[in-house]
Amino acid sequence: MSIHEVFMPALSSTMTEGKIVSWVKSPGDKVEKGETVVVVESDKADMDVETFYEGFLAHIIVQAGETAPVGSAIAFIAETEAEIETAKSLANSGGAAASPSPEPVPVAASVGIPTLASQNGSNHREGRLVASPRARKLAKELKVDLTSLQGSGPYGRIVAEDVEAVVNKGKQPAPTPLAAPPTPITPVAPPAPPTPAPAPTPAVAAVPGSIVPLTTFQNAVVRNMVASLSVPVFRVGYTITTDELDKLYKQIKSKGVTMTALLAKAVAVTLQKHPLLNASYSDQGIVYHSDINISVAVAMDDGGLITPVLQNADAVDIYSLSRNWKSLVERARTKQLQPQEYNSGTFTLSNLGMFGVDKFDAILPPGQGSILAIGASRPQVVATPDGLFAVRQQMQVNITSDHRIIYGAHAAAFLQDLAKLIETNTHSLTL
Repeated sequence: MSIHEVFMPALSSTMTEGKIVSWVKSPGDKVEKGETVVVVESDKADMDVETFYEGFLAHIIVQAGETAPVGSAIAFIAETEAEIETAKSLANSGGAAASPSPEPVPVAASVGIPTLASQNGSNHREGRLVASPRARKLAKELKVDLTSLQGSGPYGRIVAEDVEAVVNKGKQPAPTPLAAPPTPITPVAPPAPPTPAPAPTPAVAAVPGSIVPLTTFQNAVVRNMVASLSVPVFRVGYTITTDELDKLYKQIKSKGVTMTALLAKAVAVTLQKHPLLNASYSDQGIVYHSDINISVAVAMDDGGLITPVLQNADAVDIYSLSRNWKSLVERARTKQLQPQEYNSGTFTLSNLGMFGVDKFDAILPPGQGSILAIGASRPQVVATPDGLFAVRQQMQVNITSDHRIIYGAHAAAFLQDLAKLIETNTHSLTL
């Protein structure tokens, strides 16, 4: 007998349990090695999860909508159809998969994100095209040849955005309506079925006197905030005049540029001169990161907080940065971010100024050296160098830093240079 247990995978270093969003395969369906069988909600995103084994999905232990601890069994996979009933009996009896043969069998088939043989950006693994279910579905609808694409996803995986980019550039023919529904999947050569994009979960209405359980995202925030309490931090505030930044924003707003992208770009460019503010603490010493990746805090509609990352924000032009940010936010709202898109930040921005907040202090995220809290820009009466008075747009920013590696003078120097860039050198942000 060759029956394997499917385990709840650990999709991030902080994940302790996962929630089954949906099963892509149904009991009795044929599954191929490397094929997506289930969508799991980790502490930050919904992930397509693949199997390392081929056979038949014999029995589902944890149904859609239910949660299970990392490492616990969530389903059984049988290598042959004849073993499906045996697997069901095994599940009903509460037993574990085993083989009557005295020879050792592989440990239960863990469902997880396979580690690729190389990280050179190739979208083929062991002779098989690596693409997300959504990309496969979109390619089929738009008549795009996946084998001609270079994937931009993790380890070269083809994602839906790659398909859309080719179509938008006119390199593929326009989509044609499907004449009939797709033919049923056969056990001989089953194509990977599409993974339905989960709709955002509406926030649970609070009823007076009731207790509403925390969401997966909210529990993740709790763990991170508790971890932050062990870090000694200090805070420094600064007032920045934003007239020049506001003027630039009005000029390029019509081209799709957002104020969030402008602020992230300004911070990233300033961090080039202050690598210590982009560093983080470790037991071995100060970790100076090779990239400047700006995380930006985004509140989720159904509770919790996520920080999509604008990677290499200092090197990417402001227009591409804004497009990247729009895509990140859209996918964050539907929990479709890949792990490196929310856990690779080296410096964080929290902008409550968009809600009219004048000033606030932000809590330092674990694993980073600093976070900048940005308040609203408001008209203020100020004294000019010639002794007169004038009205200027000003905003308050407050930086929270890890005092184990960053000191007050370092933070102050960073804020001075950030203010100088925003007040007198904003044209450099469009170069």
